[in-house]
Amino acid sequence: MSTKKILNIAFIICLIFPLTNCNEKAAHPQKKNANPSEKNINVTTATVDKKEYDDRLLKLANGDTTGFWPVKPQPYPLKGAILPFKRIIAYYGNLYSKNMGILGEYPPEELWERLHVEIAAWEKADPSTPVQPAIHYIAVVAQQNPMNDSTYRMRMPENQIDSVLAIANMGNAIVFLDIQVGLSTVEKEVPLLEKYLKMPHVHLAIDPEFSMKDGTPPGKKIGTYDAKDINFCSDFLVNLVQENNLPPKIFVIHRFTQHMITNYKQIKLHPEVQIVINMDGWGAPALKLNTYKQYIWKEPVQFTGFKLFYKNDLRQFPHRMLTPVELMRLQPHPVYIQYQ
Repeated sequence: MSTKKILNIAFIICLIFPLTNCNEKAAHPQKKNANPSEKNINVTTATVDKKEYDDRLLKLANGDTTGFWPVKPQPYPLKGAILPFKRIIAYYGNLYSKNMGILGEYPPEELWERLHVEIAAWEKADPSTPVQPAIHYIAVVAQQNPMNDSTYRMRMPENQIDSVLAIANMGNAIVFLDIQVGLSTVEKEVPLLEKYLKMPHVHLAIDPEFSMKDGTPPGKKIGTYDAKDINFCSDFLVNLVQENNLPPKIFVIHRFTQHMITNYKQIKLHPEVQIVINMDGWGAPALKLNTYKQYIWKEPVQFTGFKLFYKNDLRQFPHRMLTPVELMRLQPHPVYIQYQ
């Protein structure tokens, strides 16, 4: 199978059939000014140790001489920033489904036993970078059917999100709430998670794969986000950080094709938000490494991530996953590692 064909079908693995036992209940957030520059809020503006930050960015670049990495200019983050001082190791999925990732496959105690094995491997591969465990939960799930409001997306009930928070608390983990908008929009979906995003340890992820701007049902083709969509999310997070005196939020955007993110040079960076572009494709090691180079390395935003699939990465020869040691050879080093 050709590389192009594999990349074109890779998105299908994440799509879930209509979920059961869910409801559409969600909090109704207060309306907010989407542009933080229009606010005049007295917030803490102390930043991290700038020398240590610069040194760690240079280490992440791993000898890259192209001028792409480390990304410059970029603002120094506020104090309390996780990146690049730690590497995030995350387990991904949805509690309702065994097909969407490891979170739905095992009970919490076993999940943590398995995640600790991965953490130990990363600590051995890069002893100089502490590991921050994470639980990455798909809180809004793309659907193959239109639902009652024709959005092709289903919001997870709050009791499920609360369960994810409890699982994360077992291992002192941070939490990512992931959104697959379907035919909805980030403007509609992100504010509904405000209750959770105001928590210091809860962060945001969005998946362009399932953002179907032309009305095509999810799973028929790969979706897209423009810089303006990403900037809306960042601005929303900036407001939350400023208004609630929070540490910086981490904002993950998945990517494995060119069209999944458009106008990347217009993506705005803020001291309150740390952006990770996460290589989300599956396949043989060579294919994944090439995808990282083509769509992550070549279009630098701020930080990078890399997803590993326990099942789908084994489908193609040589039927194995990439190792932490191999990923540490990348330019730049990924600081966010996601296991599905």
